Amino acid sequence: MRSTFMGLETSKRGLYTQQSALYTTGHNISNANTLGYSRQRVNMQATSGFPGVGMNAGTMPGFLGTGVEAGSIQRIRDGFVDKQFRNESNQLGYWENRTKNIAQMEDVLAEPSKYGLQGSLSEFWQSLQGLANNPENGGARAVVVERGVAVADSFKYIDKSLKEIQDNIGQEIGVSVKDINSIMDQIAGLNKQIAEVEPNGYLPNDLYDARDALLDELSTYLPIEVKNVPTGGKALAIAEGTVTVKIKTKNGDITVIEGKEYAKMSVVNGDGEGKPTSADKMESFTFTGNGNATGGPLTVKDMQESGKLRSLVESYGYPDGNDVKGLYPDMLKKLDDMAKAFITEFNKIHAKGEPLSGTKIDDFFQGDSASTIKVVDEIQKDPNKFNASDAKGEVGNGKIALELSKFQFNKIKIGDIEDTTIQSYYSGVIGELGVEGQQAVKMTKSSLTLLGAVSNRRDSISSVSLDEEMTDMIRFQQAYNASARMVTVMDETLDKIINGMGVVGR
Repeated sequence: MRSTFMGLETSKRGLYTQQSALYTTGHNISNANTLGYSRQRVNMQATSGFPGVGMNAGTMPGFLGTGVEAGSIQRIRDGFVDKQFRNESNQLGYWENRTKNIAQMEDVLAEPSKYGLQGSLSEFWQSLQGLANNPENGGARAVVVERGVAVADSFKYIDKSLKEIQDNIGQEIGVSVKDINSIMDQIAGLNKQIAEVEPNGYLPNDLYDARDALLDELSTYLPIEVKNVPTGGKALAIAEGTVTVKIKTKNGDITVIEGKEYAKMSVVNGDGEGKPTSADKMESFTFTGNGNATGGPLTVKDMQESGKLRSLVESYGYPDGNDVKGLYPDMLKKLDDMAKAFITEFNKIHAKGEPLSGTKIDDFFQGDSASTIKVVDEIQKDPNKFNASDAKGEVGNGKIALELSKFQFNKIKIGDIEDTTIQSYYSGVIGELGVEGQQAVKMTKSSLTLLGAVSNRRDSISSVSLDEEMTDMIRFQQAYNASARMVTVMDETLDKIINGMGVVGR
């Protein structure tokens, strides 16, 4: 037999459930501008009908509804879109960093510009032409020497500036490794909290959001694979569980987070602070942890070509056999090859000449790289020792100076490139850098566009829409009012039964 007060209980459940929905709507509205927040909803479900099932159940026909209850409060999230977002975020992290590093290199080279190396070389050739016309002129000789010093200084400035930026990139690698470890530590900590809450039948939605925000951040550094693992106990079917995080590599995945454990990342041959000691030793990363959260090493060659960390390593440099590859090592090598060829070939012509006075000095430049090139000290002190003539004692002879001025058009070997001029080689280097820069900018814009599209798709699913929440608020308010009205109706009904029945004729 049903209870006399059953209607009150049914309406009370309606009040409580609609009240929970209103509270959840208020929570959504409050977090409309919270970064990483996923909107939540109350999953309403009808309570078991009366009478129940079983051998002792009543014999009344059919079931009588007993109301509604809030089965769970669930956040709205799409795992597939999250995966897409992290893949695009990983690509953007790579190209954004590469664009920045190329832009820094372009700023140092400053080409085309009259203040760069190309401008210094042009002025040097002009000064040699002037000396060829007036070989006995002391001022013209002094100008040649000063312009030669300017060329050497340009080489040194570019070399020093590029190495400073390269060193800063090495420090950024160290900072990135620390950030990665901090993120993994936090994710493992959230896994631990979630594993303690879910088995009790609750959904820690805000913890899920915090963990997903960290996974998004981690994906900018490394290509990751995320797998959800059930926590067991009385966990709900829609509970997300803990996550196992793996770094995707060309030779298999490396598990770095499993449950509450994570593997700490470090640079092999690092300085103790995470920074690599040099590009020729930047071979790999190692992971040390507990349980299955350990692996590696992650060699540079095994890293997939995506993510900010990969971009940093590619810019900083890494060993490849007997060579060191990378954006900055490649440019430094090209600069050294150019400086060495310039010094060697220029000195060969200079050695054929004779000075205006004093002891003959074969070399005008000394050194064998961009960092060591300089004008010989004796010639800096006495420009008359510059070999401008092809015959001893001929004051007005400037044939060697003329030949040196035409050296800019001579075909020589620079590095692995045959039959090229100094100007052509350097223009080619600048051209290649420009193409790489354009490609990086193009890919950055493309990745940003794709990430924006995925982000908008994710926001359409998970973010808070104030218009939608206001509609829900009105809907739940009306349902709450209706349940309250039902309580009033049941109260009047019970009042008639309790106070009106059995009193006849009054």
